[in-house]
Amino acid sequence: MGDVMNSFATLCSDFYINQKIMLSMDLPKMKESASELFDRVRREIPEFERIRPFEDELSLETAEIEGQYQWVGLRPRAIASGYVNPKHADKAYDLHRLVLELAPYYLSLTSLQIECVELVFGFDLYARENRNALVMRSLLGDSPLASLVDDSVEQLIDVQPRIGFALNEACDLQAFVEIKTRTTAVETATQVYQDEPISVFLTVRKNGPIQDLEELGSTFDRLSGHIEHIAEHRVIPDVIVPLHQAIGI
Repeated sequence: MGDVMNSFATLCSDFYINQKIMLSMDLPKMKESASELFDRVRREIPEFERIRPFEDELSLETAEIEGQYQWVGLRPRAIASGYVNPKHADKAYDLHRLVLELAPYYLSLTSLQIECVELVFGFDLYARENRNALVMRSLLGDSPLASLVDDSVEQLIDVQPRIGFALNEACDLQAFVEIKTRTTAVETATQVYQDEPISVFLTVRKNGPIQDLEELGSTFDRLSGHIEHIAEHRVIPDVIVPLHQAIGI
């Protein structure tokens, strides 16, 4: 999806590809395991240079250079990784595949512990205006849902649609499109808006059970195939482009 990736820079301020492995139980000895896993990741990707602690999370990070950076995070019940503004999807995929390969060994995981695996495409579009109203007029338009509000006398304070759909008959392979506007009630009341992003998240998820850890590689291939197709043929033309065109109007 090289051509599509090249167009992201003109349509959104930031684009990121994240992965999350959700677990059914807490990781034992998370700090000790994190050090070993992070050291191994750094041997493969030397750009990683620091570990930062957060509440209930340890994060391995690269420096941010021209808006690009990578990270790997460990939480008690999740292993996450992300690449912000990659020049090509394969660069992010290399990171996520590495985490899928190394995490079971360094964190002593079994297939029974894998609750689900998610792949996420995130798009940020900054707008210094009422982002709820922007989403309403650009995506909901004259729909019956939009008619619930009389915008001549009522101010929109929350318009954050989320749609989920199954990608197979078993309904364990799922896709979600979610929009976050980040417009506060104070901004709406004062009509003084911060320059914050509308975030569009496209998530493709494979729920467990996972029969064998060897399945993780093929699971990732399925997720990446689906997410690229949905992004290119649905989310970009039907969500991102209308939002991009509506900003500032």
